[in-house]
Amino acid sequence: MKTLQFHYHMEIAFSEPVHSHVYTLKCLPVTGAAQRIEACAYRISPESRVREGMDSFGNRMLYGTVEEAHSLFTVDVSGTAVTDVPRPVPEGDRREPSAYRYQTPLTRAGERIRRLLADCGGTAGMPVCDRVRGYMEAVHESLRYEKGVTDIATAAEDALALGRGVCQDYAHILLSLCREERIPARYVVGMLIGEGESHAWVEVYDGERWRGFDPTNNVAVEDAHIKISHGRDYRDCSINRGVFTGQAGQSQTILVEVAET
Repeated sequence: MKTLQFHYHMEIAFSEPVHSHVYTLKCLPVTGAAQRIEACAYRISPESRVREGMDSFGNRMLYGTVEEAHSLFTVDVSGTAVTDVPRPVPEGDRREPSAYRYQTPLTRAGERIRRLLADCGGTAGMPVCDRVRGYMEAVHESLRYEKGVTDIATAAEDALALGRGVCQDYAHILLSLCREERIPARYVVGMLIGEGESHAWVEVYDGERWRGFDPTNNVAVEDAHIKISHGRDYRDCSINRGVFTGQAGQSQTILVEVAET
């Protein structure tokens, strides 16, 4: 068990002022089976009326509209999380995992995914977590971490063909392997102890609880990760979505700090 202080900062810089900026944000961690959020506060600039909601996956959302002209949009979220190993899923919630058995356009398996799965052979009959640990190691060994060679639309099969990518790609490939075996697996966005950007990993349902696997770092998720959201793939967990009036280009920066107290 760890007590973690976190600070999440996102900023979007526009090349010229925009207005009527409608946004939806998924950047608030929520108390769940493996963490308890003891404090959480956010600040959005420029100020606007902010409403809170929840999507169909149980992720917290913030949404609003900035009417005034602005060239910089920032979001800061700070708080405290107590993290631990996951608790069992309550009996009444155990039908949910079936939605995560099936491939999406970003995880759909092709020849390379199936070949990698075959190379992991001999796992039939093994406990789910042991099988997934083997898949995680195979994904970790098959990719080299490198920014700028993939993007948010890169599918698992294409990232595996490149042999390079970022945490999103590692997670999509692991999801693809699990779902080929009909193991319920979901994409997770969150934060990790240290400084950097937001992170992505995978949660797998073992029949009693959701367990996390971080293929980028080749580790089982225990108490060094803070979860923000989950879904079928990256698209369900996109941190920021929005539209605005104007012809501006935009660039996004995310900075995350997590430290144990």
